[in-house]
Amino acid sequence: MPSPAGEAADPAALAERFAREAGRAATRADWEALRLAWVGRKQGIVRGLLARIGEVPAAERKAYGAAVNTLRVAVEERLAALDARLAAEEGAAARRAAGVDVTLPGRRPALGSVHPVSLVVEEMTEIFAELGYSVAEGPEVEDDYHNFEALNFPLDHPARDAQDTFFLQNGLLLRTHTSPVQIRTMLARRPPIRVICPGRVYRNDNTLRHSPMFHQVEGLAVAEGITFGHLKGTLEAFLKRLFTPATEVRLRPSFFPFTEPSAEVDVTCSFCGGRGCEVCSGSGWMEILGCGMVDPRVLDSCGIDPDRYSGFAFGMGPDRVAMNRYDVGNIRLLFENDERLLRQVHG
Repeated sequence: MPSPAGEAADPAALAERFAREAGRAATRADWEALRLAWVGRKQGIVRGLLARIGEVPAAERKAYGAAVNTLRVAVEERLAALDARLAAEEGAAARRAAGVDVTLPGRRPALGSVHPVSLVVEEMTEIFAELGYSVAEGPEVEDDYHNFEALNFPLDHPARDAQDTFFLQNGLLLRTHTSPVQIRTMLARRPPIRVICPGRVYRNDNTLRHSPMFHQVEGLAVAEGITFGHLKGTLEAFLKRLFTPATEVRLRPSFFPFTEPSAEVDVTCSFCGGRGCEVCSGSGWMEILGCGMVDPRVLDSCGIDPDRYSGFAFGMGPDRVAMNRYDVGNIRLLFENDERLLRQVHG
């Protein structure tokens, strides 16, 4: 800001004024305002004094110029000293903010949680381990033989259409179920066989209740003398452990290319206890898995004598179990990595 007319003739008085204002400058904003007011290019007081030198009488001009120059040097030196002091204070404050105060209580780090689908798969695996089953795994990129042909799928079966299956190059595809793992197990091992096959599978489907990628847990038992009664007893023992001992189980006739006879398995709705609700469409039952006796042609294609051995197979979706157990209305939520879902599951 320009100097008052009276002060223009007295640089010494201005020096006292600057000293007072500099003494009140405590922040970087104060320093910047002080610099602009005194040595700014447009309205700085020192620049204004120099601009008036032509108005000073010739006899006083030399002394006036020397006084203004003394004022300019004093202002610049004081501003530089103040700048250095503020820089030191700012650096110290930054170091304090970045430092660690060892006297403060420790910060508990944010920890991840086990995904609800993983929780269900782990629980299923533990239950079947107690029933004598081991875990078998296989590739997610499969060929037509293991995914369809060896499982007795006819060439005109809808599952072989591109609208249902993700086909790749060179005759490969993304497996549509974990049943190929059962085929690979029977080709590699001789009975007795008891395995479960958990893993990711892929279907060309994307709705509120279906995802193009989801999970399955399938099971296979092959030995001499296995009957449909063994299948039903195994599934009842498993489902009562998975849900509650009061859970009722029913089997309905169905059809799958690789089992004969085949059945769909329902359990009492966990939301209404079998009374009927919106989730179970008023029926009181929820479809939970498919099962059946392994078709003799499937055994024969794997080099297992169907006249000597028999077996059963079953498959279920842990995603659907997780949706029912943790009240998840949209299957896509299971795959969006939303922390709110994990907090809902783990409380």
